[in-house]
Parts: sequence; structure tokens; C-alpha cells
Amino acid sequence: MDELVLMDLARATLLTALVLVTPPLLTGMFVGLAVSLFQTVTSLQEQTMAIVPKMMAVVALLLLLLPWIMTTLRDFTQGLFENLAMYGSPGV
Repeated sequence: MDELVLMDLARATLLTALVLVTPPLLTGMFVGLAVSLFQTVTSLQEQTMAIVPKMMAVVALLLLLLPWIMTTLRDFTQGLFENLAMYGSPGV
């Protein structure tokens, strides 16, 4: 396998992973920020109030984005299988 092909494959893999994990991470971050702000304003410091809304928001977003996530993964995997010969050893 050529080094350029390997670098292109690694770049495509990392880019696909980054695109897939960004929406849930941003959702968790913004919900956590809103809950922390609410807790600071109301002086209510309870641990379950901090984590439960984040978990519910992330799970709801994942369920909402599941068709897009599966389509993205299917397209990436299909591209891998279509170019499988390019990833093999040239001398074998």
C-alpha cells in the first residue's frame, strides 16, 4: 500500500468520525452549559440535574440523526469496499 493511499484512507476515516461525533458532542456541551447556568442562577447544586438533561438530549439527537449516521457509515464502508484492491499489497 502506497503511503499516499494510506494517508488518504486515514484522513477520510478521521473526517468521517469527526463529522459523526460533532453533533452529539456539541449538543451535550450546550445543554450542559445551559444546565450549569440554570444551577448557578438558582443556587441548586444537584448532580443528577446536571447529567440527566445532557443524557436525554444526546440520546434524543442520536435517535433523530440515526438515519443520517447510518447513511454516512454505509457510504464510507461502500467506498472502502469499492477501493479494496487499491489498499492491498502490490506484490502479493
